[in-house]
Amino acid sequence: MDQRGGYGQFCPVSMASEILCSRWTTLVVRELLCGSTRFNDLRRGLPKMSPTLLSKRLKELQSAGVITVTRKVSGAVEYRLSEAGEELRPLIIGLGNWAQRWMESRLSLRNLDPSLLMWDMRRSLDVKLLPDRRWTIQFLYPELAEAQKNWWLVVEGGVVDLCNFNPGYDLDLLVKSSLRSMTAIWMGLTTIKKESDGGLLEIEGDPALARSMQQWLGLSAFAHEPRRVQ
Repeated sequence: MDQRGGYGQFCPVSMASEILCSRWTTLVVRELLCGSTRFNDLRRGLPKMSPTLLSKRLKELQSAGVITVTRKVSGAVEYRLSEAGEELRPLIIGLGNWAQRWMESRLSLRNLDPSLLMWDMRRSLDVKLLPDRRWTIQFLYPELAEAQKNWWLVVEGGVVDLCNFNPGYDLDLLVKSSLRSMTAIWMGLTTIKKESDGGLLEIEGDPALARSMQQWLGLSAFAHEPRRVQ
């Protein structure tokens, strides 16, 4: 637990807040709930969090009994939620659902992050809707700096890899859009058709893959939550 001091209250809400309300902690738990178990995978889901702070938060969660840490024979370290940690799932999902319902869409689209968006898309892509062969899909965000504008999803054998360098495979689909448009699609604030009809998104390549993109792309876990605020 963070040693900066607690709230000094016996209330269980206070006690839980002492563990979970340190900066980044709920997002670390979110990544673990999404299936990340390795340090580098956690970092990919938390690209703006420093490795030092991530290590610190993981130690705090382990000390609090929220996660377990296992070192494999290979030397790799895995982080997994304990029974207590798994019980946080409805709380974390509930926070996201609340924000999706009540926070204005312009606020959710204010802090755009291509690496987080692509990592989320990578782990939610529905490979069952794609034919059983290798597929290479490039996403191009023309307005971004050179190091962040090109991303590739490579689907093969039921596994999706994310690259921000050209993997060298034949391209099946090229998706061009602004980062804002793609994020809005992912968050369920708009659709591929609406962005395409408005000239804000272009898709080139395999026609069947292009037509079914809204289905295989998947959406944020919170995208289907009805919004109360526009």
